[in-house]
Amino acid sequence: MSVDPLRSRPDQIALTGIRAIGRHGVFEQERRDGQPFIVDATLFTDIRAAAAADDLSSTVDYGAVAELIAAMITGEAYDLIETLTERIAAAILEGFPVSAVEVTVHKPEAPLQVPFDDVAITVYRERA
Repeated sequence: MSVDPLRSRPDQIALTGIRAIGRHGVFEQERRDGQPFIVDATLFTDIRAAAAADDLSSTVDYGAVAELIAAMITGEAYDLIETLTERIAAAILEGFPVSAVEVTVHKPEAPLQVPFDDVAITVYRERA
């Protein structure tokens, strides 16, 4: 599925607030104890065929995308959330019929020594 270049904005499917406990980080306690990670993903895909046919097989199964994201949060541990963010984006592009994806990984309990609300990394990637 491709984005129509004549349209001003591509169709989007947004998943927000996917939560799981991961063991990503450079500090021993992050790897040992784990902490919550929250992921938002916007999938860019043309939904017209799916809407016309009212058929899940003609669109992105966002339930499957959510399961993939949760599995990646709880799976292999990375030092950097930059790496986790990049790997999630790549997996979505590889496994689902999207033309582009924007992924944000939030690490709200990052071990910072100052008050803060959130640390987040966002990437936008297009199909090659």
